[in-house]
Amino acid sequence: MKKVTKAVIPVAGYGTRFLPVSKAIPKEMLPLVDKPIIQFIIEEMVASGIEEVVLVTSQNKRVIEDYFDRSFELEYRLEQAGKTAQRDMVQKMSELIKVVSVRQTEIIGNGHALLQAKEVIGDEPFAFAYGDDVIMSDVPVIQQMIDAYHKTGTTIVGVKQGTDFDTTRYGVVDGEPTDDPTIHKIKRILEKPGPDSLSSRLVTTGRFVFTPEIFSFLEQVKPGKGGEIWLNDALDFMLHNHTAHSKTYDGIYFDCGNKLEFAKAFLHVALRHADIKDDFAEVLKHSST
Repeated sequence: MKKVTKAVIPVAGYGTRFLPVSKAIPKEMLPLVDKPIIQFIIEEMVASGIEEVVLVTSQNKRVIEDYFDRSFELEYRLEQAGKTAQRDMVQKMSELIKVVSVRQTEIIGNGHALLQAKEVIGDEPFAFAYGDDVIMSDVPVIQQMIDAYHKTGTTIVGVKQGTDFDTTRYGVVDGEPTDDPTIHKIKRILEKPGPDSLSSRLVTTGRFVFTPEIFSFLEQVKPGKGGEIWLNDALDFMLHNHTAHSKTYDGIYFDCGNKLEFAKAFLHVALRHADIKDDFAEVLKHSST
């Protein structure tokens, strides 16, 4: 079984829920205290043994590519100012992982975004994460997914136990239990079905490990809602011919494409940040009175 060493992160979307700020700043670059959302996701990849990340970008997302590139002038000025710790921190970003960018020239669905990475991925299994989904965990979630892939040899869909309301916002996995209580054999995936469509409350949360067969199903699936190519439609199509499993991971999920969830993630990071956690907790205590 091949190792999982590559990952794809789509970041081409417009981020309309964060307008007007997302007109100038990609939502993936919004900071959780002092690190942008996308850095948390890439650090999770690195900690899981991923060696190369493919960013699926668009023309207004160049700042994300620049963030993970060298900035020689900044490094020089920091060194001249004697700020060697800051220089090393900035330099480390460009050495974190190999980053490859491909363009999605038309924003026509998350499945279409993934297709743009086909040539870079080739015939290998790979991890996939949305660029605004942050999951805090002791064991990196992608590592948990890769471990499940090595157990089953199949595509793995990351899920969490959701609420009735979650079933109106996310895809829902209907599956059969296996000898591992955290892994289910998937029977079907429904996109935002609502609470009355099926008994399962296992909702998809933006983490996957795919076998390379996913690309052929993305090429065959018909455009769905809004005339776009949707990943969950391709997954459901794939299930007619291939086995896939879900993995209920251990971690705290934040949908940072949502303003409230972004605020929750900011609080979570701030209350655990070595430099500010005590003062920040004091601020919160007084602000609630």
